[in-house]
Amino acid sequence: MKNSSSQLLKMVLFIGIFASGFEGAVCSAQNQQFLPAALKDAGVDEHLDRQLPLDLNFQNDRGEVIRLGDLFNDDKPVIISMNYSNCPMLCVLQLNGLVDSLRKIDLVAGRDFRIVSVSLEPGESVEQLKKTKEKYLLSYGKNAEADGWNFLSGTQAAVKTLAEALGIRYVYLPKRKEYSHPAVFCTCMPDGKISRYHYGVEFPPQTLRLSLVEASEGKIGNAFDKFILLCFHYDAAEGTYAPTAVMIMKLGGVATIFGIGLLVFISHRLGKRRQKAAEGAMPPVPERTVPKSSLI
Repeated sequence: MKNSSSQLLKMVLFIGIFASGFEGAVCSAQNQQFLPAALKDAGVDEHLDRQLPLDLNFQNDRGEVIRLGDLFNDDKPVIISMNYSNCPMLCVLQLNGLVDSLRKIDLVAGRDFRIVSVSLEPGESVEQLKKTKEKYLLSYGKNAEADGWNFLSGTQAAVKTLAEALGIRYVYLPKRKEYSHPAVFCTCMPDGKISRYHYGVEFPPQTLRLSLVEASEGKIGNAFDKFILLCFHYDAAEGTYAPTAVMIMKLGGVATIFGIGLLVFISHRLGKRRQKAAEGAMPPVPERTVPKSSLI
C-alpha cells in the first residue's frame, strides 16, 4: 500500500512539473508574440562580405552633400555605426565605449582608418552633427584628422537603405520620439564590404585593432598583427579572436622540431666540452730518451 501511494505521489508530481513547464513554454511563446515592436523588431541580421550601397548621398557636418563612396576611396578600413545625436542613452554608451577602446590602440582615425557615424534620424541638422562630432573628437583626444570621423545625416530612404545593407533593424517610437535600435557597429574593408560586427558598449582594444588590420588586408598594423591573424580566427560567439586548432598543431610541431634540434645541439656541445676536459685531466706521457751509445 505504501509503495502504491509513493508511486501515485511521484506520478502526480511529475504531471504537475510537466504541466507547469508546458504552461511556461506556452506563456513564453505568447509573450514573444505580443512583445512590443521596439523589442521584437529591433536587431541585427549579419551580412558579412556584403557590398554597401556606396552611391547613397548624405550630408556631412560641414553641410556638404557627399557620396558614401567618397569615404571609401583609399586603402583605409572604415568603422561604420548608426546612431543619432538625441539618443537618450544607448548611443552615448556605445560611442563612449568605442572611443575608450580606440584610445588604447596605436592606430589613429584619419591616418590609419576612418569612422563614419550615420544618424538614424532623417534630416538631422548640420549644427547637431557638428556638435556631436566636436564632442567625440575632443573625447578621443589623439590628434585625429578632421576627416577621420565623419558624422552624416540623410533622407529616410537613404538611412533605411544603408541600415538594410548593414542588416540593422530599428524601430521609431512616435510617442517617445526615439529609436529602438541595437548597439552595434561594423568594420568594413576599403572597397565597402562588411568585414566584422561588434556588439555592446565595451570593446576589447586588441579585438578592435585586429579587426581593423584584417579589414585593411594587412595594409595597416605591424608584422606581429599579421602573425596573430595567421594564428587566430574570429570567434563570432565570443566576439574575439581565438587560436585555430590547425595553427596550434603546426606551431606545436615546429616547437617540437626546434626543441629536438636544440637538445641535439646542446648534447653535441656538452660532449665536446667533456672530451676536452678529459684530455686536459690526463697526465702527460714522458718522452723516451734514447742513450747516445745506442746510436753508435
